Amino acid sequence: MANWSTPAEIVIACARGLAPYAAQEAAALGFGTVSATDTMVAVRGTLADCMLLNLRLRTAHRVLFPVAAGRCRDLDALHAAVRAAAWEEWLDPDGYFTVSAAVWNDTVRDTRLPALRTKDAVADRLRQVCGRRPDAGPEFRGAAIFVYWRGDDLRVYLDTTGEPLSKRGYRKLPWKAPMQETLAAACVLATGWDGATPFVVPMCGSGTPAIEAALIARRRAPGLFRDRFAFMALRGYAAALWQVLRNEAREDERGEGLPPIVATDLDPAAVEVARRNAAAAGVGDLIRFAACDFADTEVPPPPGTIFLNPEYGERLGDAAQLAPLYRRIGDFLKQRGAGYRGFVLTGNLELSRRIGLRSSRRIAFFNGPIECRLVGFDLYPGTQRQRKLEAPDDP
Repeated sequence: MANWSTPAEIVIACARGLAPYAAQEAAALGFGTVSATDTMVAVRGTLADCMLLNLRLRTAHRVLFPVAAGRCRDLDALHAAVRAAAWEEWLDPDGYFTVSAAVWNDTVRDTRLPALRTKDAVADRLRQVCGRRPDAGPEFRGAAIFVYWRGDDLRVYLDTTGEPLSKRGYRKLPWKAPMQETLAAACVLATGWDGATPFVVPMCGSGTPAIEAALIARRRAPGLFRDRFAFMALRGYAAALWQVLRNEAREDERGEGLPPIVATDLDPAAVEVARRNAAAAGVGDLIRFAACDFADTEVPPPPGTIFLNPEYGERLGDAAQLAPLYRRIGDFLKQRGAGYRGFVLTGNLELSRRIGLRSSRRIAFFNGPIECRLVGFDLYPGTQRQRKLEAPDDP
């Protein structure tokens, strides 16, 4: 049976651009970064540590624990390499498992084949060693395996997560073009918000950024929303340790002195969706919802943070028609946001210049395939400094 206390190089997989924030979160949990790319962070830890990472990380998608690695030329070599691993230590021969794969190999014409050959290899190994084999399929309801194969570089992992961590489970009601939870959490972290001052979200849509801000302020572990992870189907899983980790997470939650979080939207139906999603997340009491034009949003006394995620002409609106909206956003930030820091997430840099304020930072993010910028503005009070901010943005 597997040793859950043996250290190895754990891979924290992220959406593109979120790795710095996953590394920041891992460091807060005591894990130093071994290596990183724009889609992953590697840390040193045990399989038991994977439970903690799954429970606490807000910006990651998966937590992967290594099983095998080597050079692999083609599908036959893949089958041999996977079959050589001691799967009987990890998987129940009477259980269930699924395989996901990320493949960039010129010998593979059908991208489904690596996952299928991996399933066959695991089944062949367990049948040989145990005399029987587990069921396999596409659903995340048992153990999970992840295959990374680029060129001849093969790495096989236990996927300790299963359903991606971005699927928190609280967003019961969708809305137009909802922001993914992990991206929303990364945006909140990127603003540098301290969780002690107001956080204002005009144009809140289904409420995801406001909800993620409330979860950060309350220090509620996002993994508490889920009933199961793939690590629960591995041999040697200690349910008692998992319960200890969950109890510790609940004890760490903050119940007093929480800052005001304001979320508004022009559409009352969107506000109702956001309100219900916040209630499902257990933070409905922390967020002040209102249906109004974004420019009429009630802004508490400064200092604080304002976050807007307007349309930017890719999915919801035509860019040329959105220029007046961005000018109004600039007016709102100038008139109502003095003493705040303002942030606008947009996939259209030309539109961001219509805001009419000099940006202090531009942070790259990806909303699905769309390259975006989180544009930050320091909104100083005072007419002289305000006039300086009204200068055209950098080209």
